[in-house]
Amino acid sequence: MLPRQHRDQATDQNPTANDSFMDYLLKTEPTAYSFADLQRDKSTIWDGVTNPVALKNMRAMKPGDGLVIYETGDHKSAVGTASVVSVDTADLKNPQVKIKVGRANPKAVSLAEIKANKLFADSPLVRQGRLSVVPLSAAQYKFITGE
Repeated sequence: MLPRQHRDQATDQNPTANDSFMDYLLKTEPTAYSFADLQRDKSTIWDGVTNPVALKNMRAMKPGDGLVIYETGDHKSAVGTASVVSVDTADLKNPQVKIKVGRANPKAVSLAEIKANKLFADSPLVRQGRLSVVPLSAAQYKFITGE
């Protein structure tokens, strides 16, 4: 993953303003695949997404994009980071995004903390609760990860 200073060019108001690097939040049900599983495996193929908007976000991913892993269910917290290794969009309805583990967040960031922060007022993360792949601005990524 490239250093943050090379990736922070997207504006806070428009996280898609720069085509070079983006950040995304990926939601996962920890009973199916947790951040601990990703730490153990080191990398995985992220697939199985069905929402059309989430699929569009996955197809837009590029190697080097930063990822926040958010665990749903009882946790409802952003727990760690990862990065995009490769994207295979041969099947537009089931893109295969290979990701590699980053680091665990020093402190999990709860959905309540995210919702309370004005950075997320217009974010699909709080406006479209069921969206499983959400673009993040550089400021949102920094709030969640501290990076």
